[in-house]
Amino acid sequence: MEPNIFPYKFNITQSDRNLLNKHNSLLVWFTGLSGSGKSTVADALEQKLYSEKIRTFILDGDNMRGRLCKGLDFSEEDRAENIRRVAETANLLLKSGAVVLASFVSPYKKDREYVEKTIKPNIFVEVYMNIGLDICKKRDKKGLYKLAESGELKNLTGVNAPYEAPENADVEITESDSVDGAVEKIYLEIKDKLYQF
Repeated sequence: MEPNIFPYKFNITQSDRNLLNKHNSLLVWFTGLSGSGKSTVADALEQKLYSEKIRTFILDGDNMRGRLCKGLDFSEEDRAENIRRVAETANLLLKSGAVVLASFVSPYKKDREYVEKTIKPNIFVEVYMNIGLDICKKRDKKGLYKLAESGELKNLTGVNAPYEAPENADVEITESDSVDGAVEKIYLEIKDKLYQF
């Protein structure tokens, strides 16, 4: 803790908010290559949860980099800072009582582990969008892979920067899963966690 900073202890707690919401806070963390469908599946999952009156919020890579993480590049150090800021933002949203869906390439294992440690004792559910590079390239609406392969874009994960795949993700989504199928897989993983008081 910084000197001369004294956090105020407010009376309404996260537990109070969870009881009011009738569900727990938890973080669903989507990781995978650009074009793997992280945002698409997060969006579909949020719609399902919203229909069940579960309070949600999505944190998305491009949206965060355009605002809170503006000015950070894609070096390993700036990627770590990007994820650190996202973890702290997620932690605040969890304290508000929300279910947070976070969609980030997050290529480094150490950064994903940092997120999990930062949000404890909240629940962390890792979803690995295990979609092959060739399919991600075909889905590439932003043109990032072409730019990386031509040398115009540096540090694109999967082309000229590494991706450390999760070894024990809670949920793994592959190209054989439809969007609805992916949502159902994730929902089955989190359903009981949402209501364990």
